[in-house]
Amino acid sequence: MSSKTYKLPDHALIGRAKHIPQLPTTPTISFSPLILTTPNRPPNYPIHIRITAPVITNTITKTSSETSTSTSLPIILLSHGQGSSNHLSSLNGYGPLVEYYASHGFVVIQPTHLSSKTLSLGMKLASASPSPTTNAKEDPNLALNLDFETLGPAPLFWKSRIHDFTDILDAHSFIDASFPALSQAGISLDWERVGIVGHSMGAHTASMLLGASYILNPESPSPSPSSNATSASISFYDARIKAGILIGAPGCDAPDGSTQTPMARSVAPFFAHTDFSSMITPALIVYGDADLPDYLTTRGMEWHKDPYTMAPEGTGKEMLTVRGAGHCFGGVSGWDARETGEEGESVEMVGIVQRMTGAWMRERLRFNCGGREWEEACGALEGLDGVGMVERK
Repeated sequence: MSSKTYKLPDHALIGRAKHIPQLPTTPTISFSPLILTTPNRPPNYPIHIRITAPVITNTITKTSSETSTSTSLPIILLSHGQGSSNHLSSLNGYGPLVEYYASHGFVVIQPTHLSSKTLSLGMKLASASPSPTTNAKEDPNLALNLDFETLGPAPLFWKSRIHDFTDILDAHSFIDASFPALSQAGISLDWERVGIVGHSMGAHTASMLLGASYILNPESPSPSPSSNATSASISFYDARIKAGILIGAPGCDAPDGSTQTPMARSVAPFFAHTDFSSMITPALIVYGDADLPDYLTTRGMEWHKDPYTMAPEGTGKEMLTVRGAGHCFGGVSGWDARETGEEGESVEMVGIVQRMTGAWMRERLRFNCGGREWEEACGALEGLDGVGMVERK
């Protein structure tokens, strides 16, 4: 057998995305579930994690400090969205992004959040009337006694999603020891080079870790002791995360939530409290110009631009607009996903998102590629009429 690698063929429907340059593809290996118990989760619901990584490293560019026998790879934390599918809002989703990032040099770590449909805790709580312990003998998992101040309200548990990633970062030694196949292949995880990618609700999670704040009001409960709080806002900023990509991110309905729809006020009232002016970590906002969030806000598609337009100047913010993209961007959450709906699946559109976000993150997390991969990707995109554009501030 030979370890020689070959250029894998693109999907036959890749379309114009094939013109955006990328590094050679390498095979990957995946491990799941890695189970992480943490005080920030109910005892019956520890964090389940999938780790996906490249296994052949002779096509992966090393940093100048690495030896010829060891490769230290940067990490992407991936936060899933919600959606109607039964499995995609979990560690089993987002294959198009996970496989692409891992096959181009990243170790991808993706947890199943408490909001996942695979857990359906919101439905379980609703069925456990009049209290979550009523049916505990029939289903022990209903005896949750959830701390909603720590987790955030059901069904999205927005604070818990953030804590999942701080807990993962805190448990780096445990994670290193739990995937021996990597160390046997001469690969280690570089916890000094960590980025985060989030889609939809996952983009809200990522934005908080990148520095966006939760604006308090007089009716808000006291700040959680696990957060960084002022009298006016709560910050979940984590300096260990060096860069972020927000795909189809929720915007802001501040100051009073008057632009929220009844559905948003019911399930995601916290969107009205988001403050992007404190989001200081470099970020790429991926915006679809056909992504209409009329079920959440009356502000229209511009709402999705808020993480870019409201972010502070001089903090490395860029926005990739994908022409014709709806909320699923052609299917980033899974292969043949029904979430694409009327938007329809698009191999080309997914390819644009894969290659552009991969190039941006590789440059931000300091792959030794001469510092031109993102510039070259942007140049190629500019030459593709009607596909997309990049803005910077």
